[in-house]
Amino acid sequence: MTPDLPAELKAALARKVEGLSRNDAAQRADTISRTYRDGGGSGGIRTGTDALAYALARMPATYAAVTASLNALTEVNPDFAPRSLLDIGAGPGTATWAASEAFASIDAFTLLDANTALRDLATELAQSHSRFNTMRYESGDARKALAEAPEADFVVASYVINELGANERAALADAMWAKTSDTLLVVEPGTPAGYARIIDLRTRLIARGAHVIAPCPHDAACPLTKPDWCHFTQRLQRSRAHKHLKAADLPYEDEKFSYVVLSRAPPAHRPSRVLAQPQVTKIAVTAKICAADGIETASVPHRDKAAYKRAKKWDWGDAVFPAENAGPE
Repeated sequence: MTPDLPAELKAALARKVEGLSRNDAAQRADTISRTYRDGGGSGGIRTGTDALAYALARMPATYAAVTASLNALTEVNPDFAPRSLLDIGAGPGTATWAASEAFASIDAFTLLDANTALRDLATELAQSHSRFNTMRYESGDARKALAEAPEADFVVASYVINELGANERAALADAMWAKTSDTLLVVEPGTPAGYARIIDLRTRLIARGAHVIAPCPHDAACPLTKPDWCHFTQRLQRSRAHKHLKAADLPYEDEKFSYVVLSRAPPAHRPSRVLAQPQVTKIAVTAKICAADGIETASVPHRDKAAYKRAKKWDWGDAVFPAENAGPE
């Protein structure tokens, strides 16, 4: 699945942008982004214009990160075919759009968010896609709305728990897991703090019976030690409007994210994971790998032609199945 926004969503956003002052939208997006970077939440998104500016600035990157996480999920569990989705802290509906692209099986969409401006935008954007005809979007406090929400085969929380304190995060993790009948995906910014929040949630829910689907190849404690942290990156192309909105010159951006996919049932197979961009030379491909037994440095020599050819295709975040993995140095 590609990290680009679906055509229907791009068209719906383009219609919304008509007549919008790009400079005003850029200023609003910058203010909202600074609020998030400073640890604030979506409280600064009060109007429809605020919500649209936020969506234009952040939907492409958020969609890319969620899509990369979904690709990892389906690679490990290709038979996963959820019928129902619960999107917690749904905002403009980014994760719902990504999940709908990944899983044609979903026919029940429930979204939760306290921000009414984002809810109104999400509802309007969803009108461009017939699959969302039965979509329910409930607004209100996340934990209260979650308590009243139906269970779902697939529960997603993207860029949500960073807005909560430690006690609230723990309570929300428990509540999300209680609503998960099969699989839960949590995505956070790819910062040391975002990784720490993912690890706290992962540890808590494993103790409650969860099994890791991705990115980890095990249910044991994370073997990484400070200052290292587990995160990944997804490159996405910027449109001309997106470049203007973010005052950017590059035609692309790299979204760094951390994530975990947890399931009620253990996966049949768990691949190792590439934790950084591999080094490719004429002598060997060398990669930092998270394996079932911990962190390894895999070295695939050029003399092993077939294995070297496969290893040259490894990218940061890729799954490495046993036949591909050379032993540690």
